[in-house]
Amino acid sequence: MLPGRARHPRRAPQHPAARATPAAPRATLPAMRMRAAVLEEFDRPLVVDEVELAGPRAGEALVRLVACGVCHTDLYTASGADPSGYAPTVLGHEGAGVVEAVGPGVTSVRPGDHVVTLFSPQCRECNHCRSPHTNLCLAIREQQNKGYLPDGTTRLSRGGEPLRHFMGTSTFAEYAVLPEIALAVVHPEAPLDHAALFACGLTTGLGAAMNTAKVEAGSTCVVFGAGMVGLGAVAGCRLQGADRIVCVDLSPDRLALARGQGATDTLIGGPDTVQAVLDMTGGFGADYTFEATGNVTVMRQAVESARMGWGLCTVAGVAGKGETLDIVPRYLITGRRVCGSSFGGVKGRDQVPGLVERAMAGEIDVAPFISHTMRLDDVNRAFELMESQDGIRSIIRFD
Repeated sequence: MLPGRARHPRRAPQHPAARATPAAPRATLPAMRMRAAVLEEFDRPLVVDEVELAGPRAGEALVRLVACGVCHTDLYTASGADPSGYAPTVLGHEGAGVVEAVGPGVTSVRPGDHVVTLFSPQCRECNHCRSPHTNLCLAIREQQNKGYLPDGTTRLSRGGEPLRHFMGTSTFAEYAVLPEIALAVVHPEAPLDHAALFACGLTTGLGAAMNTAKVEAGSTCVVFGAGMVGLGAVAGCRLQGADRIVCVDLSPDRLALARGQGATDTLIGGPDTVQAVLDMTGGFGADYTFEATGNVTVMRQAVESARMGWGLCTVAGVAGKGETLDIVPRYLITGRRVCGSSFGGVKGRDQVPGLVERAMAGEIDVAPFISHTMRLDDVNRAFELMESQDGIRSIIRFD
């Protein structure tokens, strides 16, 4: 039987440290049955099937998913192109929902909390979490990369055979068990279909501009790619006070969306893009460039479009298996810099709630990103829409 879906009374958000009494430890819940989208074999459609989910153990929470975004990373893994991919697994990592139960020792979330899932967790204790230089938490990384929860086991199974957890989350399912350090508590009034986008793509783009590059007010920025990550980077540049924001893409429709997020100029991408950027910037290039396509040819254009002397190119796109980025050393010797950005450099538990609240305040317009809303049974259709570049994000709703 599935746990009850009773609605919890709304309450003001509260930082976990400010809660007077931690939630009492719960006994381990019995296994439950639910529907999930399973990647059985690479380069094959996902199979929506009934699977078993064991209850949360120490340090874990059971989340009832309300909404989940279908991200390019899910498709990348399903295709078999990801060298670190594994199967069988329940895909999905861009989710938002409500905590239903917690395991022993959990203090930072409690039943009724509205949460965003974090494929990039934050333990707040490891060397990386304590450092301002990175958001790449070390606490559960090794097991998560193998498809397991922190204790090296899985809560998912089907017919007695284990299924692995994708990116530590597996949100293409009605429920998920996650470590508490992989959950960001968000405002209870936040629409969860909007909040789900902050679990990956939108935060990656926003953070690339705001956290990784730290775009300065009055600067000129060029964003290559107007998908979810690129549009987030455009919005991030705007929030940072950039004076000029150029967005480059092959799709006029996507470039129109970029203008809605703050782009002042748009360019149809092509072999002459670098020269076009130089012409727009007095021959010098942009203060900041962002690559959000995963195409190594475009990555090189982003490097070469950065300003001589101090231009910074931030790479957020994920290249294909075995691909390399070819950079002429002269571009670096003359002052250009290149950096990478994972999840926008955002420390999820601390910073995602604030980004969600900025969206609630109207500073980030999330609605235009949601192109299609569908049920779990349509997950393969969502992949087809993504491959045909139909829209920006498909959202799966479970309620």
